[in-house]
Amino acid sequence: MTYKKPTESEIKAKLTPAQYEVTQCSATEPAFRNEFWNHHEPGIYVDVVTGEPLFASTDKFDSGTGWPSFVQPLEKANVTEHTDTSHGMRRVEVRSAEGDSHLGHLFDDGPASTGLRYCINSAALRFVPLAKLDDAGYGKYKALFKSS
Repeated sequence: MTYKKPTESEIKAKLTPAQYEVTQCSATEPAFRNEFWNHHEPGIYVDVVTGEPLFASTDKFDSGTGWPSFVQPLEKANVTEHTDTSHGMRRVEVRSAEGDSHLGHLFDDGPASTGLRYCINSAALRFVPLAKLDDAGYGKYKALFKSS
């Protein structure tokens, strides 16, 4: 599959106001009041704007922060990292590669497996359940769940 950022008018028509603010204006949604912070269904999370595969439920963990957290991206090439010095601190911003959607931030306080915590806004994500991966064009990722 190929992923391409839609036009500005297509993005505005497709997204909710919260999704637009997060992905296009680098906003942050409220902790513990977002769709996927406590979501445990097997599947993958894709960019709400382009559909780029970003994270898998197999790499999700409860960080206690109130946002979905992952130890690594599903496809490293689909996630870019940028220096963020807003709000008087130095952080690593995470964006989708093709859509350039703001996803969240990367921290080095994650579990021992990688030591990383990709702290991601639910509003930047669309969840594709395991049972629908084939129909949605993401069938190659079913292998991640063979032992689950």
